[in-house]
Amino acid sequence: MTDWQDVCGIEELKDGERRLVDLNGVVVVVLRVDGQWFAIEDVCSHDGDSLGDGPLEGDRIVCPRHGARFCLRTGAALTPPAYEPVAVFALRLADGRVQVRDDRW
Repeated sequence: MTDWQDVCGIEELKDGERRLVDLNGVVVVVLRVDGQWFAIEDVCSHDGDSLGDGPLEGDRIVCPRHGARFCLRTGAALTPPAYEPVAVFALRLADGRVQVRDDRW
């Protein structure tokens, strides 16, 4: 298991905002949605394009290219054309900071 990587201060990311972070060569989108925090791989399992700029629908992110929806909690693909999940990463709030770690689930 790897160490926690610092992303930003808790107050730096407002609701609905996101931040990209390179975590051991994997680009991860860290999001704050309705006061909850999520960390999900920045790749659509359908075509390999970025999810990071996709619209949010509650705890779902929509791929901006083809409209596939993914659960921010589990990474599950919820609608076609994606059928495979994307990785979700451990996230914690510690000492006023947002941190992620590469122990995907």
